[in-house]
Amino acid sequence: MSKDIFGKALLDYQNGNYTEDIITSTNISGEDILPLPYLFRDCAEMPTLEQKALQLCKGKILDVGCGAGSHSLWLQEKGFQVKAIDSSKGSVSVSKKRGVINAELKSLLEETEIFDTILVLMNGTGIFQELTEVPKYLTHLKSLLKLNGQILIDSSDIKYMYEVEDGGYWLDINANYYGELDYYLSYKGEEEVPIKWLYLDFETLKTACRTVGLHCEKITDGEHFDYLARLF
Repeated sequence: MSKDIFGKALLDYQNGNYTEDIITSTNISGEDILPLPYLFRDCAEMPTLEQKALQLCKGKILDVGCGAGSHSLWLQEKGFQVKAIDSSKGSVSVSKKRGVINAELKSLLEETEIFDTILVLMNGTGIFQELTEVPKYLTHLKSLLKLNGQILIDSSDIKYMYEVEDGGYWLDINANYYGELDYYLSYKGEEEVPIKWLYLDFETLKTACRTVGLHCEKITDGEHFDYLARLF
């Protein structure tokens, strides 16, 4: 059961108790800092991929894994009808405090409304957890789309993390897909229960989409092996 450390950190920042950042790591990488102010960024501070995704939004929008609500707030200001969902109680609370009109504590698989645009950003494929789960999530996402609706999702091909000195790659052919990671998070000395987190290369995503009857096009590449895709 999650301790909602992410939500606690967001609440601290929102309430003026910012003293530390979140520490993240994975089973293949050391500790990294996730600065809390970054999670409260405005559109101008967002990576190009996120800015592009926001510009492509249309109609009624679902913001999946809304976090502190930064994407939803920008869209609301542009006059869009937005529903923000997150499985973190603290995140939903912060989103509401910041002015997101419609924010719900809910996982993606519990959502039943239909939308013109579904936004799944900040390594959106992470919520699929494992490669075997991808068809289930894509099928559900597809069921939430109105006619001519779209899913805007981003991820990264993390093969570069396995690169060795001779330019080749160290990949265990007997292991699971290389984008499946165990993700660890800690804040103010408290550790979260590790979660499964999936980074999906574009071709693998495209193949998975084909199997569930979704078209998948790459909108743009980011600066570091990441990309934004549109599913429809």
